[in-house]
Amino acid sequence: MHKPGGWSSFDVIRRMRRISPIRKIGHAGTLDPMATGLLICLSGKATRLMNYFLGFEKEYTGTIRLGQSTPSYDAETEVDAVHDASGITDADIAHALPAFIGNIQQMTPAYSAVKVEGERLYRKVRRGERPVTPPRQVTVHAFETAERRGDDLDFRVMCSSGTYIRSLAHELGAALGVGGHLVALRRTAIGPYRAEDAWGVEAFVEAMQTRRIQPDAVVDNGKE
Repeated sequence: MHKPGGWSSFDVIRRMRRISPIRKIGHAGTLDPMATGLLICLSGKATRLMNYFLGFEKEYTGTIRLGQSTPSYDAETEVDAVHDASGITDADIAHALPAFIGNIQQMTPAYSAVKVEGERLYRKVRRGERPVTPPRQVTVHAFETAERRGDDLDFRVMCSSGTYIRSLAHELGAALGVGGHLVALRRTAIGPYRAEDAWGVEAFVEAMQTRRIQPDAVVDNGKE
């Protein structure tokens, strides 16, 4: 499924449940509401395959805005620090990128759904708490820059499951000394499955309603 911007991953599942006789539907890998792109969805007995899909390498494209930081590391929260990034050169960026490639340790963003002491981190933060966020080991296979438009830097990342792309944006900005946050993100691939082959949500709904696909089918990114 191709998740639209502004939808949570569960919004997609909720929409599918409205038109499917099968209640057991899930997804293999959350996308933040701001993000778009490939969301592999499974129904019925196929939900048992979820861990299989979670193990696949992920590919993303997106845009980092240098010179502005946010508490959530993306555009979902207000900018809380601004620095002049005009002096950052392409050579500076190229020099900083290798530190984020390979097996690295990331700090989980405070604005995340990870549970600490039985409660999701973002709820603690919204109450004004400053929880200690747990680190995680991830693998970044590629972190490449593309077009740069002023302070906006386009990029491509290939990484293991569990990698926070907004943390990469935040940490790259910190390494450059000017801060940074994620302003656009699209998941383009999960293993061999590509976003360009995915069903749009409404196209899938129409196909289900007209029985162009069977309601008990495995729902992934393939157009059946």
